[in-house]
Amino acid sequence: MSKPGARNLITDVDGIKIGNAEDAEVMTGVTAVVPDAPAVAGVDVRGGGPGTRETEVLNPDCLVDRVDAIVLSGGSVYGLEAASGAIMALARQGRGFETRSVRVPIVPSAILFDLVNAGNKDWGDMPPYRELGKQAVDTVREDFDLGNIGAGYGAMAGKLKGGLGSASLVTEDGLQVGAVIAVNPVGSVLIPGTRHFWAWPFEQQGEFGGFGAPDLRGDLPLDMPAESRLAENTTIGVVATNVALTKSDMQRIAIMAHDGFARAIRPVHTPFDGDSIFALSTEKKELSGPRPYIIAKIGAMAADCVARSVARAVYHARSLGGLPGFMS
Repeated sequence: MSKPGARNLITDVDGIKIGNAEDAEVMTGVTAVVPDAPAVAGVDVRGGGPGTRETEVLNPDCLVDRVDAIVLSGGSVYGLEAASGAIMALARQGRGFETRSVRVPIVPSAILFDLVNAGNKDWGDMPPYRELGKQAVDTVREDFDLGNIGAGYGAMAGKLKGGLGSASLVTEDGLQVGAVIAVNPVGSVLIPGTRHFWAWPFEQQGEFGGFGAPDLRGDLPLDMPAESRLAENTTIGVVATNVALTKSDMQRIAIMAHDGFARAIRPVHTPFDGDSIFALSTEKKELSGPRPYIIAKIGAMAADCVARSVARAVYHARSLGGLPGFMS
């Protein structure tokens, strides 16, 4: 048996904290996922137009096996600079991979496209992302809001306002899994012609409205804007567990977690999206049981958390800059 954790956030995983920072004028933001100690990490990239930084270091055959943070950002290519700000903030804390005379923070990141929303992008040669990355790391906590916050601040989900969502599952024997997702897909999170989320079968405790099962009759058209352009969308996120696992294990969990996108967004992993999921292990709980079985269980739980996080992001997002919110 599993159920949502006390917060129903990724921070129900022991050792995970989240920081968010926004720029209301630019209509964008950054989310930093910061473990208390360096965390074993993996990644899987599925979209056709990704924007990432330091993902190669997460290959199982590479030297570094733990990360100090994961950064999710708006701003497309400009948003990759948010990781630089996060690195500086972590360096001030003495965090990082130890070399002979200096510590080097390891901060993989991914970005989504929010450059054509109503925000003012006339920033000259000083985009706000480096500073937002610093602010996000400096304000990490266990409790945080959903919707128009962090990397989801300027996001759009199909024809609705997108946002930041999170969810968790914990078991009676102490296994913890959570997700945080910045939702900005070209596809729709709603079943066409209804108020029902595609993720409705996975809803826990009415967390995104409790609308229940839809009454489906006739064809299901694709609810996708015809004006979409390459890499102008993207859903990105992080899943985490407290179970001690390897880089290869976490890569497999990241792969399985992408199923949550497919359960919550239609269509998904398109040429217009840069969908990427990072996976973290905080190693707070020793592996108990056959490794393949535990990996499969965590991966399945992670996919459910991802689907629920996608729906929660849009459910909690409010109208902003001409983008209509689900509830307002």
